Amino acid sequence: MFVLKKISKESVPEALEKAERYRLLNEPRLAESICLDILEADPENGKAVIIMLLAITDEFSSTPPADVNEARQLLPRLKSDYERHYYGGIICERKGKSLLGKNIPDAGFIVYEWLRDAMDLYEKAEAVRPPGNDDALLRWNTCARMIQRYHLKPRDEEYVEQQLE
Repeated sequence: MFVLKKISKESVPEALEKAERYRLLNEPRLAESICLDILEADPENGKAVIIMLLAITDEFSSTPPADVNEARQLLPRLKSDYERHYYGGIICERKGKSLLGKNIPDAGFIVYEWLRDAMDLYEKAEAVRPPGNDDALLRWNTCARMIQRYHLKPRDEEYVEQQLE
């Protein structure tokens, strides 16, 4: 249908600034589009992968919501175990937060599970974090406080589907 225009590798730094700016202006789809162009010009650009991942997670609360798997597919492109664990935690935390206050069955349990998954990933990131980087600890504490503030709890028992006879 359309042949997309390619940006030059020399324009990548300025395009990254634009992507960050649009993301902060609550234009995640525009930021994501710019990141796709950057990654076409510079496939190994870790900053573009991170901005794109964050832009996708910004859309978890939109209608229709972004697909969590779309964000997760970017994780292998990150360069370090720390980044893969940390941003994996961000994905889970933001997915959980996007469900808070939604009128869906078992929302509290589902939010709790997403936040606990995030906390597990933050603990893995903590174990391999660079010296002086406590970001994973700060995010872990944020999740713990959300669980406490909203009185979120795990399911008491696993759901078992009843067999029809």
